[in-house]
Amino acid sequence: MLYEGNISQWLGRDKLSQQIDHHAYLQSLRANSACEFLLGKPEFESWYDAPDSQQLAILGTTGSGKSVMMSFLIDDLYERTKHKMPKPIILYHYCQNDETGDALYMVSSLILSLLEQCDGLAETFHDWCNQDLRKGNSSPLTNVDKLVDSFQKSVGELYRPLFLVIDGFNECNMESRTVLLETLQALSQNISETKVVLSSRPCQDILNQLDVFPKIDIGSDKARDKIIAEKTVEMNLASLDPDVKQFAVERLSSHAQGCAIWTKMTVADIAAQEIRSLDSMKEFLDSIPLPQELSDFYASLFSRCTGKDPEVQHMAATALEILCAVRRRLSILELAWAVALVTHPDCTTVAEVAGLVDDQRVMSLIGPFIAGVDFNDLKKRQVTFVHPSAKEFVLNGLPLTRSGLQDVETLSSAPSITSRLENTIFDVCVRYLLLDEINNEPLFYEEQIIADELPQDMNLFSDDDGATTYTTDSSWEHWEEGMTRYDPADRGFGEFFVYASCHWIDHFGSITEEPLPNLASVETLCQANSTRLLNWTSQHSRPDCVLQARFEFDGSLYDPLSITSLYGSEELLLEMLETSQFDSPEFLPDTAMLAVDQVLQWGDLRRLRMLFFGRGTARYLQNLDFFRRIIDAWCFSNKSYSRDWDAASDIIDGIPDILAREGWCNELLCLASSRGCQPVTERLMKLARQSSDLRKESIHGTRRQSRSFRVR
Repeated sequence: MLYEGNISQWLGRDKLSQQIDHHAYLQSLRANSACEFLLGKPEFESWYDAPDSQQLAILGTTGSGKSVMMSFLIDDLYERTKHKMPKPIILYHYCQNDETGDALYMVSSLILSLLEQCDGLAETFHDWCNQDLRKGNSSPLTNVDKLVDSFQKSVGELYRPLFLVIDGFNECNMESRTVLLETLQALSQNISETKVVLSSRPCQDILNQLDVFPKIDIGSDKARDKIIAEKTVEMNLASLDPDVKQFAVERLSSHAQGCAIWTKMTVADIAAQEIRSLDSMKEFLDSIPLPQELSDFYASLFSRCTGKDPEVQHMAATALEILCAVRRRLSILELAWAVALVTHPDCTTVAEVAGLVDDQRVMSLIGPFIAGVDFNDLKKRQVTFVHPSAKEFVLNGLPLTRSGLQDVETLSSAPSITSRLENTIFDVCVRYLLLDEINNEPLFYEEQIIADELPQDMNLFSDDDGATTYTTDSSWEHWEEGMTRYDPADRGFGEFFVYASCHWIDHFGSITEEPLPNLASVETLCQANSTRLLNWTSQHSRPDCVLQARFEFDGSLYDPLSITSLYGSEELLLEMLETSQFDSPEFLPDTAMLAVDQVLQWGDLRRLRMLFFGRGTARYLQNLDFFRRIIDAWCFSNKSYSRDWDAASDIIDGIPDILAREGWCNELLCLASSRGCQPVTERLMKLARQSSDLRKESIHGTRRQSRSFRVR
């Protein structure tokens, strides 16, 4: 008894009790049926049934329920081995966000658990400690190497199978992980029946350390999500009516996406707010606000990953905010290149950015917030948030954790987070496309262009001469399968060129709040007939880098005004109409009318009014030719395709003074009538009924010197 008391005092009497208490807590949360799938995994069966030493890793993203599942495995091992002889030793340790992940703490805890199960070892261990102290050495209990050595010898002398279960391997620092793995490796080599299983989040450095371990990826499963929701609701909301509980379970499980911690904390929020009725439950779960406890959890993760260095915080926050704003999943390299450009605003070349890219660092900093990725495929478009709640935290909670954004006045005066992120991703896309190399070399070689014009997979001996065409019955990915592909990085355009080319205009159309971006960069990006314009438009029509374009996007037909008219927000188009010099080299000759043609063919017809009355374009468009183009476009349009032609024709309602002054009414009426363009004809007749001058002019016409229409 004296031995146990001294050892407990030396190693820390609370360590073992803390582990036991935490295990009991996890048992209380657990729905066994949500964990049983692990037992049927081939990797687990091989691990358990093998006659020799084995290792196994259970991998899961943040909040996926790894610790609860490990508690299930521990209890299952106890149940499986309770009648075996010799009786196996089962040791477990939960590493958490504290000292429990330190190597010295872990080994001390495991020794305490070992001594608890094997009474005869206490005296030997006590004598070993005293002997070392009598030699004048510092306490062996503070020397992790000596403690590990003692632990290994003690286990080895028992000649019993050993099961060692370690949860939260990712909570340990690199040094502690290395010590633990070396210890496990030594045990596996020296004890023939050592079975090691550990759980971890799948970070790249950890996957490298666990390279030889067979692995089980927890993943997400709808049936498992429902089981967890049922257990959590029954534990915390038992007093609710059955129909309310059933609704909560169905809604929670449909949104869980494998994130058990979200389910747990959302149910805790429901209980705290004492939501009882079905209508109140529907209202709450329709909006599903981010639980404060979960927000605090994410904030602590961010702080642990980034520390207190503002530059490191900025890099991590930049990566997360980019993921919030992008229109599709990014590859690891795309994200790392974007972060490098944002965090180094002085870069002007692709080569400079390439030298600053640190994809491993970026992924390490944001690892807890993202779903599992394949680190062996850096170009795969796969990086996304582990759960929508993580994205919500970045949008709403992250600014409160960052230096410079923590006082209320700063936050209240800042633009909305959504607006700021749109500006950020727009800026990084445009800045990337403005890098020097993208204007120096064409994206395609001449022979590639020729190959592009040839039919794909042409069979010269087939009677079927029909070209393969895309239909709505198939996906682009299916249609493009087997087609020739290219990599813009091979042309020196780097890894973010594809996303920037394909999606900058999406962000361009979403910027509606001040401060608006400087349009000088857009004018440079879209400069008429520039190599840069031809490059990004060529890539835009090939979003998956297949040589054959999905659609026509001839860059030679466009300039800054036509691109902004088609894709920019109304606010940015108005800004361009107010501030740009349309006779500068960036714009095509007759840019205003060319923009009208593009809008009539592809765009939002409401933009025509903006162009017609625009400060910089009105003098080029307030003529009969403008309306002739509208009438022609209406005549040749596909009437089965709904477009807002009223938006184009309504311009006439606002220009009775111009019609009267210029004497256009008769000529325009004749043209519209001859083409059967009823929207224009009706508006002209309405104006004529309201104005005697216009009525007279529409009947008799006005003699003038200006060029007249010819009805074609």
